Amino acid sequence: MSNAETLIHGHHLFRQKYFEERTFLRNLAQKAQRPKALFIGCSDSRVIPEYLTGAGFGELFVLRNIANHVPPLEHADASVGAAIDYAVDFLEVPDIIVCGHYGCGGIKAALGDIAPFQSDHPSLHEWVSSVADSVRHNHDPALDEDRAWQRGVEENVLDSLEHLITYRSVAKALDAGKLHLHAWLYDMHQTAVKVFDAERDEFVDAVEYLQRG
Repeated sequence: MSNAETLIHGHHLFRQKYFEERTFLRNLAQKAQRPKALFIGCSDSRVIPEYLTGAGFGELFVLRNIANHVPPLEHADASVGAAIDYAVDFLEVPDIIVCGHYGCGGIKAALGDIAPFQSDHPSLHEWVSSVADSVRHNHDPALDEDRAWQRGVEENVLDSLEHLITYRSVAKALDAGKLHLHAWLYDMHQTAVKVFDAERDEFVDAVEYLQRG
């Protein structure tokens, strides 16, 4: 069985699993979507937003790309900007979550030599160059390779949050008090999410963050 056939088989199992919920799914399809949040995550196959959050059908509007990166408006990828504007102005999401993850290959590439990408992979070179701008400006050469990688993941999430404010739709909704921005990190080894705590200026365990209220 090919990989594609395996996925088709998985769809068959999906239909069997949700047979009792087909009325709900049909109703959902007939109504305008009203997701709870725009979730901006990495394309990494190991990081699935719905699994991380326990979200069901219709609860997340998801934007995924290499390294969960949001470029500033003046250098924005059209698909990124379109998804942001649509989610904020048309779907009126109350929250935007930018979620990075430790062990991100896109961040590791951005910290290294990206010049070889330019000739054979121009699109990848253009994208990773934008990521590099976010992960290198606070790069500390004193850090060892693994810690520098972790720091790059963190900086990229926080930079993406700042870049979001350059989008007029986001800035307008923030000023009106209709939107909140959140920075998350997923630790695949610990299978745990960390949330950026602005008061402490650091990422803290999500459970701890909730308990502190």
